[in-house]
Amino acid sequence: MIKKLSTLTCAALMAASIPLGAQAELPGMRGTQHIGITVPNVDEAVDFLVDVMGCEAFFSFGPFGPFDDDWMTKNLNVNPRAVIEIITMVRCGNGPALEVFQYTSPDQDANPPKNSDIGGYHIAFYVDDINVATDYLIENGVQVLERPHPLTGTGLEGMEWVYFLAPWGMQMEIVSAPDGIIDEEQNNRSFWDPKSDS
Repeated sequence: MIKKLSTLTCAALMAASIPLGAQAELPGMRGTQHIGITVPNVDEAVDFLVDVMGCEAFFSFGPFGPFDDDWMTKNLNVNPRAVIEIITMVRCGNGPALEVFQYTSPDQDANPPKNSDIGGYHIAFYVDDINVATDYLIENGVQVLERPHPLTGTGLEGMEWVYFLAPWGMQMEIVSAPDGIIDEEQNNRSFWDPKSDS
């Protein structure tokens, strides 16, 4: 545990040494509009996101491909014979949309990446009460990893978190910081916060 905390503390200290002002800026950048995720079955994934997580599905479109040329590789960095069967746009509360893809491809890896893999990722949902939300996930048959943990000794102190797995194996997380996090208090700045839309 000491080793874990010291690693987190080092990361927080390194982050604290980064100047508060941006060094460069993508012209006109306002924030995250959507996050794309690829799932084995769009209908099943959207059912989970709507029926369990409480998201709202908007619309679907596709398919794209198959193409005879290398359009898919040039534009999407995937196998030229890959096909996007369907895309559904989903909104989860006050946050960026999810663009949920269902692909087929000759070289498709059916195993979701772990966080430790290059390109690994997860999506975190903010909740008001992490213990109530954790119990709800468990009651709905969702695989939750352990119980919520505090992020003490870091710039995120004040936040609690716990990971869970979507039915298709993707890593997801719920977080809660009802009283804010220490970095915001110490540096008079704030991360984007779904509670306040700031």
